[in-house]
Amino acid sequence: MKHMGNILTIVIVGLILIALSLYTVDQRQNAIVFQLGEIVAIKKQPGLYLKIPLIQNVRFFESRILTLDTAEPERFITSEKKNVLVDYFVKWRIIDVEKFYVSFNGDEPRAEIRLAQTVNDGMRAEFGKRTVHDVVSGARDSIMDVLRAKADQDARRFGVQVMDVRIKRVDLPTEVSESVYRRMEAERKRVANELRSTGAAEAEKIRADADKQREVIIAEAYSQAQKTKGEGDARAAAIYGEAYGRNPEFYAFYRSMEAYKGSFRDKKDVMVLQPNSEFFRYMKSSRGGGK
Repeated sequence: MKHMGNILTIVIVGLILIALSLYTVDQRQNAIVFQLGEIVAIKKQPGLYLKIPLIQNVRFFESRILTLDTAEPERFITSEKKNVLVDYFVKWRIIDVEKFYVSFNGDEPRAEIRLAQTVNDGMRAEFGKRTVHDVVSGARDSIMDVLRAKADQDARRFGVQVMDVRIKRVDLPTEVSESVYRRMEAERKRVANELRSTGAAEAEKIRADADKQREVIIAEAYSQAQKTKGEGDARAAAIYGEAYGRNPEFYAFYRSMEAYKGSFRDKKDVMVLQPNSEFFRYMKSSRGGGK
């Protein structure tokens, strides 16, 4: 029984030593093997590896792309001396774990602080050369390209690659926003007033032209009506003259009848005339020879 206990103890100790001697590197990681605090090996390929128990230890580092996202927007000044609030993020990864460990003692938060400082310095320089319009829309893509290149150049010294620097949002501070909005409102009102003035002038011009055309049309119509009326009167006079020429006596009789009809329309009408007046020419006795 005693031998069995010793054997069991040896087996357990052996298993513990084997467990302490083995470690696995994931495909998403890189590993550094330390021996008494010094780097003795770097493992980049995934698999199962051996180490010396109690003498060697292993630290693992992410090989995937990491994200640095600002908690609060940063304030920068443009070439117009206007403050803007910028919200951005950085995509980065560790490409040299030995340099990364030496530079930051393998601490990712320290690396992110250094990256944020580098990007902030680049933004301060780039924004200081551009206007608000440029940083909001006009030149944002070029700014991001310059920032990525500068940040990557600095980060390579520490075993880090900057994959991308992306500006998510550019806002104006509250006090600047109100001033800009007031200026925009005043500009829109000015444009609206100009459009109203132009529209009123055009309306007056159209109304004046319409009135002119109306007067011309009325004048032309009146002229044509007078011409037509004159032609009609001339034609009527010609007809009357022709008819009178054919039978002057009948025409005189007809005109007298029309005069009688108009004069004696009402029984209350009273006319004072001499008996021998020409008005009674056709009312005299036929024995008088019609005279």
